[in-house]
Amino acid sequence: MTTPIAIQLWSVQDACQEDFFGTLRHLAEMGYDGVEFAGYYDKSAADLKAKLAELGLGIAGSHIPYERLRDELDAVIAFEKELGNDYLVCPYAQFETEAEWIEFAKSLRVISDKIRAAGLHFVYHNHAHEFEKLGNDYILDVLLAGVHGLEVELDTYWVHHAGVDVVPYMARWSDRMPLIHLKDMKRAPIESTEIGNGVLAVRRFAELAEQNGVKWFVIEQEAFEKAPLVSVEIGLKNLRKMVGK
Repeated sequence: MTTPIAIQLWSVQDACQEDFFGTLRHLAEMGYDGVEFAGYYDKSAADLKAKLAELGLGIAGSHIPYERLRDELDAVIAFEKELGNDYLVCPYAQFETEAEWIEFAKSLRVISDKIRAAGLHFVYHNHAHEFEKLGNDYILDVLLAGVHGLEVELDTYWVHHAGVDVVPYMARWSDRMPLIHLKDMKRAPIESTEIGNGVLAVRRFAELAEQNGVKWFVIEQEAFEKAPLVSVEIGLKNLRKMVGK
């Protein structure tokens, strides 16, 4: 397989807080091809771009809170273009009522139009609750069907956690999935673990994603028994073995 592998930096957020550039160097030395941002730790776009170039790291995307996308979109777009990031990801949203989700979708249409007009991609990252129903359809399906140009960074762990069969759901949106989150699941207690040390069919998900033309595999881990930097190195090595890369 030739699809590059990135790390979602939320997984190593404590290390990033302590020494952001040092952590990026450590991840590059592990063999990661790129990173997906979850904040910039007060670094400028120019400094980040230079550091990534120095380390040979690409950019899979950036998780940007919905509130910033809604309220500061011009500044967000300018920063991301200077950085060289093509994929702006809304990482999370949750609402209590159908009316609130409908208003959210309307807001995403405005955001999507502006991001795409700037030549960038707008992507939504799911958790499990987007597989609750809005009318007769999953919330995530309503968003993807109702927001022109919106793409999905499918988090396979949360799809499975929601009780949805991952493989056919991947096929449903295969042409709208430039990024995919790969993580594994412990059975007891149910929580994320290093890729290769859990029960999910990560190899199958990766194979199908590559067949569908995904641009980046993104490793993420949310629960740890080892130091996070140790765990994400284990996950990278195991995923490389799975995909023959």
